[in-house]
Amino acid sequence: MRHLPLSDNQSIVVMANPAARNGRGAREAHTVSAALRGFGKEVREIRGTSVEESLDLALAAVSEGCDTLVVIGGDGIVNVAVQALVGTDTALGIVPTGTGNDAARGLGLPLGDVAEATTQILNGTRRSVDLARIDDRHYLTALAAGFDAAVAERANNMSWPKGQARYNLAILAELRAFKPRNYRLTIDGEVLEQPGMLVAVANGPSFGGGIRIAHHAQLDDGLLDVVVVDPVPKLELIKMTPKLRTGAISEHPAYKVHRASSVTIEAPDIVGYADGERFGPLPLTVQCVPGALTVIA
Repeated sequence: MRHLPLSDNQSIVVMANPAARNGRGAREAHTVSAALRGFGKEVREIRGTSVEESLDLALAAVSEGCDTLVVIGGDGIVNVAVQALVGTDTALGIVPTGTGNDAARGLGLPLGDVAEATTQILNGTRRSVDLARIDDRHYLTALAAGFDAAVAERANNMSWPKGQARYNLAILAELRAFKPRNYRLTIDGEVLEQPGMLVAVANGPSFGGGIRIAHHAQLDDGLLDVVVVDPVPKLELIKMTPKLRTGAISEHPAYKVHRASSVTIEAPDIVGYADGERFGPLPLTVQCVPGALTVIA
């Protein structure tokens, strides 16, 4: 890990979440850009109207030689940036203003404080972290592939309420309908077949807005944490839910974790989600890509 503050001649590109409501993203981008310029930095803003356009603009910024890409928003816009930055020397800075912010949590960044997060862009430590890869897409946090993924799928199909309340309501609704799935996991070539309530493939410790599904996962250890929760009665699952916020879930006898560089997950009727984004139905193969991303932490 190296401490490399930005020098005066390094260029910064600022990109906000295009889905931010009521112009919030643009306002926050102006605030962050102005603060960085106040420290004598060369800053420009890019603003896509969609995920696809934002990715194109980020790729162009990298190809033009920007030193740091600062994203403002949650894990969705971080995931867009990851696709553009993987394997490059351009560093990712995050000003977390989204609902989930698990990428920022994993990097120890301040949440809910735009000014302090901006200061971290200037003074934080540059370090290399791993990414997880599925086909040609990458993620930074964790893949949900069980009850957690079913909740995400349900929440994405709900137009009300907004924010974390929608996710909480989706949990309650999914508890009524969800049944354990029969999983086939190929973990570094070893096949494991078993029923489960939940499978997650974690690069970092949390997903879903602070659910510490892999409490001990490290972003730079070259391995993925493959978490399996055995079938439990729904009442027991409800009792386990608070432990997900603290990481104490790892002490439950139904909780199992395998550490691996590659895993293929197979199960019926499950769509995988990572960094809050829909990655597609199982089967999915996840591989760890060590040191693939430079971040400011």
